[in-house]
Amino acid sequence: MARVSPQNLILNPNDAPSASTSLKIGVLALQGAFLEHANMLRKLGATPVEVRLPQDLDELDGLIIPGGESTTIGKLAAQFNLIQPLHGFIQQGKAVWGTCAGLIFLAKDIGQTLNGGHVIPQRLEVLDIKVDRNAFGRQVDSFEADLSLTFSPEPFRAVFIRAPKIEAVGEGVQVIARLADGTIVAAHRDNLLVTAFHPELTDDPRFHQYFLAMIGQ
Repeated sequence: MARVSPQNLILNPNDAPSASTSLKIGVLALQGAFLEHANMLRKLGATPVEVRLPQDLDELDGLIIPGGESTTIGKLAAQFNLIQPLHGFIQQGKAVWGTCAGLIFLAKDIGQTLNGGHVIPQRLEVLDIKVDRNAFGRQVDSFEADLSLTFSPEPFRAVFIRAPKIEAVGEGVQVIARLADGTIVAAHRDNLLVTAFHPELTDDPRFHQYFLAMIGQ
């Protein structure tokens, strides 16, 4: 597929939502904050579709993998026979966005093991990034921070909950958002987008607009 560059997806925070009502966007609804993503998609004119089984991926224009608990999401995805269909969906060039736990689910290198030394099972491992899981601490350490964006002139007020951070990106992966200290918290390559935070828990639609613009490209 043609490479999509953030430079081609510049957004103005004052732009009115412009998504076509013909867009059908799946939200993986196994666990986590999928309802909030669905609500934001509706506000932007897209049609959200809850995805729990392989056939739910049919005729979708894109897919969001929400925040939640990455190990649980992986186990449930395997239980419902979604791992290979999700790989196929990505290989078709369909746009996929992972937020927080969804980022971990998509990352090739999570750099850690679970208690007892076992790696997290059943991840897609499709985006060449290295991730530090729970880098910002436990849920009680949740916080909000302003991000600098490559695709919009105004800062984005982001919500971080047991969030990972991106320690490094591979060739061709473009950083699109950082904290003030330079920490990478969002990245994009081709049809894959990841954010370490929860845009769906804010009233700011720019990351959802960005994702829909990726599909339009």
